[in-house]
Amino acid sequence: MANMMKAAIFVEPGRIEIDDKPIPEIGDNDALIKITTTTICGTDVHILKGEYPVEKGLTIGHEPVGVIEKLGKNVLGYHEGQRVIAGAICPSFTSYACQDDCSAQDGGSHSHGYKPMGGWRFGNTIDGAQAEYLLVPDAQANLSPVPDNLTDEQVLMCPDIMSTGFAGAEAGNIKIGDIVAVFAQGPIGLCATAGARLKGASLIIAVDGVDERLAISKQMGADVTLDYRKDDIVAEILKLTGGRGVDVAIEALGQQSTFEAALRVLKPGGTLSSLGVYSSDLTIPLSAFAAGLGDHKIITSLCPGGKERMRRLMDVISHGRLDLSPMVTHRFKLENITEAYDLFSHQRDGVLKVAIEA
Repeated sequence: MANMMKAAIFVEPGRIEIDDKPIPEIGDNDALIKITTTTICGTDVHILKGEYPVEKGLTIGHEPVGVIEKLGKNVLGYHEGQRVIAGAICPSFTSYACQDDCSAQDGGSHSHGYKPMGGWRFGNTIDGAQAEYLLVPDAQANLSPVPDNLTDEQVLMCPDIMSTGFAGAEAGNIKIGDIVAVFAQGPIGLCATAGARLKGASLIIAVDGVDERLAISKQMGADVTLDYRKDDIVAEILKLTGGRGVDVAIEALGQQSTFEAALRVLKPGGTLSSLGVYSSDLTIPLSAFAAGLGDHKIITSLCPGGKERMRRLMDVISHGRLDLSPMVTHRFKLENITEAYDLFSHQRDGVLKVAIEA
């Protein structure tokens, strides 16, 4: 094996480019995986635009599918050549915050390290997955074998957007018979819609302004689709619910307008489950918040990680409960990833997710 690899590197705001980097040297608790497929996330676009700061020279990406190349001596139960994924969030399971997550009665989020978002390491604090090889830290806790009956593209959504979208439904505590509105039907919003269906919602209302995304949301479980270009969304949702409002509103875009609309359609005692990545301050309108007396809950979620979370998500796909393959709309080779970034960041040609193949 050569000692250099190709990687997508953050150069400066507005520039992520392919360059050569040394293949990582692994420690006793690490694994080296050869990436076979990865993708670009909306968070990567925030990094590209300089809206989320990372170190110059960092390899970007946090959604790895690959094959084990090397294992540290302490990593047991795996073998070289085995197909695996690792969650976008790869917690150590040793920090105070992470152990507190794990001990929570609801199962915890399995997301955090020593500080908020501390479990998000790939493409944030260490080199990420948009490369030929990836070092996976704390591999014993974070590597999850891919079932033989699943392709790379079938499991590509598990490390991040499927886990994040499902987390929005789970954090909202959706119950059988609930009415749920999901604001924005990008990849995470579509997974939140699918999660709401699996959690037992009786009426799922999907909101977006792209016809193709509204059509796919029907496949994911939406019962009613609303186009914000044509409809007064708040008025329509209140009409659909007989004026009662929704039990759970999931915000999956990260903008003031969708956050505020999600708050305005909640019933008294309802939950706003926020998944969007916000790049500016939010304002909570007094009327929408019922002056703080509406018994509303506002909860945020960071993509749960760890091998057990990944196993469960792959089982959902393996047993036919959900098909996320319609989300992969474009495919690129790693060496052409700058073209993929240009397409994805400008949301051209009906793009939802791109598969980046080594």
